[in-house]
Amino acid sequence: MHWILLIIAGLFEAGFATCLGMANQTKGQTSLLWFAGFIVALIISMVLLYLATQKLPIGTAYAVWTGIGAVTTVIVGIVVFKEPATFWRLFFIVTLIASIIGLKYVSPA
Repeated sequence: MHWILLIIAGLFEAGFATCLGMANQTKGQTSLLWFAGFIVALIISMVLLYLATQKLPIGTAYAVWTGIGAVTTVIVGIVVFKEPATFWRLFFIVTLIASIIGLKYVSPA
């Protein structure tokens, strides 16, 4: 259960990063709505991370949380924000995913 909370927390981390990017690209009321989404996603992500660390080691939980957020944010950046999908970017994203999976399998709980 705590791993599921951690995965969802990582997805909300990507959500708050995406909302921040959208807030920066828009103006006026739309920008404020994206910023509100940023705040909501940030709070949800932090609460879920806190709950996950009730059973998971903080070092593992934090590394997995940031890794999920980073991978998802890069994918959103490529798809939504039209950032480049170079070989090396994709290569290191794959190594990051492998590291996240490895941490899950070598960590207690």
